[in-house]
Formats: sequence, structure tokens, C-alpha cells
Amino acid sequence: MDSSKKPDLLALASLLAATKTAYAVIGGVALQIHQTEPRTTLDIDIAVTDVNALPEAVMTAAGLIKTGEFPHSVNWVGAGGTPVQFSDDHAFLEALARAGVSIVDGTPLRVATPLDLVKAKLRAAGVPARRRSKRLQDLADAVSLVESEPGLMAALTEAERAELDRA
Repeated sequence: MDSSKKPDLLALASLLAATKTAYAVIGGVALQIHQTEPRTTLDIDIAVTDVNALPEAVMTAAGLIKTGEFPHSVNWVGAGGTPVQFSDDHAFLEALARAGVSIVDGTPLRVATPLDLVKAKLRAAGVPARRRSKRLQDLADAVSLVESEPGLMAALTEAERAELDRA
């Protein structure tokens, strides 16, 4: 996993665990955790049940800085300078419940399952309003996950399998 984001990621995982905030790492960092193939990403993406229930006072005291609010997400910057985006998109609610725990440098880290990541990446790839380069990266991420864990194909819908086959 990319070591430049690791201090902020581990500090955030400890903070969220200490405040009993349900979360799951998603996006590029989750891909880095599940795969050996390198994957670059600029930020840390985290799914939560409600962005309005984040422990903002504790986060601010820990050195995080809020940088923006949107309808289903809020952006922060970690103490080490890593951008962090929290999302409470309802599509991630089941992924939150199924998230597994990975131990990274001795710190428990809740991470979305590979199946939930594939489904999320396919959803994102299908959003026409996203930049084409982002949609293509999302599709490539989904394909890469399935290539590394072929058993995931059986858990996908026919439409999801067709989308992967077109890639």
C-alpha cells in the first residue's frame, strides 16, 4: 500500500474506532489493501452511515481540517496532508455492514470487501456525468479485482458481468 497516506489512514482508523464510528475504507486505498498490484490514488475514501454524525470535534483536535461539504459527502485533509472524502451514499450501507478488518502495521482497518468494491466501481463507471478518465479507471479497477479473484464473477448480476465483458 502507498506509504505516503498510511500515517493519516492509520490515525483516522484509530480515531474512528475510538469514537465508535462505523466506517469502511473504499476506493483506491481499499484496492491497494486487497491487491498486490500497485494502484495510485490522491485521497482516502471512506464510507460512513451519516456524514453529519462524524466526530468533528475529535477530528479537528487530531489535526484534521474540514475543506468542503456536499449533499452526500464531506471532505477533510488529514494531519499529514492527505485528502479524505467521507461519503454516506446509501449504496454503501450494505458494504459498511459487510466490511472486513485488515491489520495494517498493527492497526485494525475496516475495508470494504472485494465484491462490494467491484460493484461500487461498476456503479461509478456507469455514471455519465463523471469524467471519462475516471469512468475508465473505475472499470479498470473492477476488472483488476475480478482478475485477482475470479470467484467474484459468480456473485455479480448478469448486467454487471456483461459490463466487465465489454471492458
